[in-house]
Amino acid sequence: MPPSDAELFPRDRMEIAPGAVHVPDWLDAEEQWRLLEACREWARPPAGLRTVRTPGGGTMTARQVCLGRHWYPYAYARTAVDGDGAPVKPFPDWLGELGGRAVADALGPEAATAAYDIALINFYDGDARMGMHRDGEEQSDAPVVSLSLGDTCVFRFGNTRTRARPYTDVELRSGDLFVFGGAARQAYHGVPRVHAGTAPPGLGLT
Repeated sequence: MPPSDAELFPRDRMEIAPGAVHVPDWLDAEEQWRLLEACREWARPPAGLRTVRTPGGGTMTARQVCLGRHWYPYAYARTAVDGDGAPVKPFPDWLGELGGRAVADALGPEAATAAYDIALINFYDGDARMGMHRDGEEQSDAPVVSLSLGDTCVFRFGNTRTRARPYTDVELRSGDLFVFGGAARQAYHGVPRVHAGTAPPGLGLT
């Protein structure tokens, strides 16, 4: 089903694997716009949006800005050590509250016990991708909360043993929520494709 048919065929909440849940349209249009405006501010220097370079000399096609702690391959720091060296931007309380509400809605209130203090904001242009990887550098096993803004993408959610199959491809549209924790916390995941030009017009993205 192409993204333009969203209003004709309501999408259902789906458990992709035990502990991994996709909730379509979790953010309404106003909430998306407010979060996007915050992302634009966070992306400004200092410690703003940067290109991530891997230890092997390559670069990630998705650019990134961090809040609370600065992630770089493959550790965390208090400053943008692989960027301009500035202190990382603070993680706002309201974003932590949003994360807690997301976990409660996706996995149930009993799963929403962690206090969030780190966010990674990935910016994908039409040609960006993210290879299969696990979020393994955190000291917390709290569920991962993913919110999508802008263009529709294919989110590939795999297994905990290998980057290869079995995996499930999920279409994430602007406003969608994806949470994975528990048995799925260390599952491999990535973004093999972005559908350029599919963002809601009201967001003002090009």
